[in-house]
Amino acid sequence: MRKRDSQILDALGVRKKISVQELAELLNVSDVTIRKDLSVLESNGLLKREHGFAVLPTSDDVSTRLLFNYETKRRIARKTAESIHDGETLMIESGSCCALLAEEISTTRRDVTIITNSVFIANFVRHKAARIILLGGELQQESQVMVGSLVKKCAENFSVEKFFMGTDGFNERGAMSGDLMRAEAVRDMSESARRAIILTESKKFSQFGVVPLLAYKQIDTIFTDADISAETKKLFASKGVTVVEA
Repeated sequence: MRKRDSQILDALGVRKKISVQELAELLNVSDVTIRKDLSVLESNGLLKREHGFAVLPTSDDVSTRLLFNYETKRRIARKTAESIHDGETLMIESGSCCALLAEEISTTRRDVTIITNSVFIANFVRHKAARIILLGGELQQESQVMVGSLVKKCAENFSVEKFFMGTDGFNERGAMSGDLMRAEAVRDMSESARRAIILTESKKFSQFGVVPLLAYKQIDTIFTDADISAETKKLFASKGVTVVEA
């Protein structure tokens, strides 16, 4: 993604709705250029266009969450991608950092296969080079993710080294989620991988979910931003979890 696209998404994440003219002045380009940029971003599901404006999607889906702290999430995704090599097959769960990871490796790695339960991710990287295997299940419309018992049955057909996932928070038990069905899908997918790897902004370390996701002993590595506190790093180290800062 180009620098100008990132600047548009950052501005939209703050303003929620911004005009073509304002974006053109902010980025010092023509209205025609901005309209072309917005068309590409809209085709990727990252924003909506409305009568001369770029508008933040109103639903709580991945495309909406992508716009908040976009550059931080991009840095985390790029740092995580450094651990992935050409020719790998891996699993990626739904989530905004995970979607950016899928885009990064689809652009910079060759012969990569991504197994995912996220319809959003499958669509997000559809024009990239990676091979996509979409797990079956019941579709959660808003989050665009497959859940239910069929996810488990499909995931059982694979065995991969790395499973990348997001989280809604942490507590003394481990990583947590805010959605029962999605948490179940994550646990089912993790059973088909030797390493469970979390991508998350450091602000999630002070948030709590309501549904257990994975216990600390099941988490191999956490990729996060440099704002993680020394206290939190010490906690993860005591649990045997490796932390990598972007």
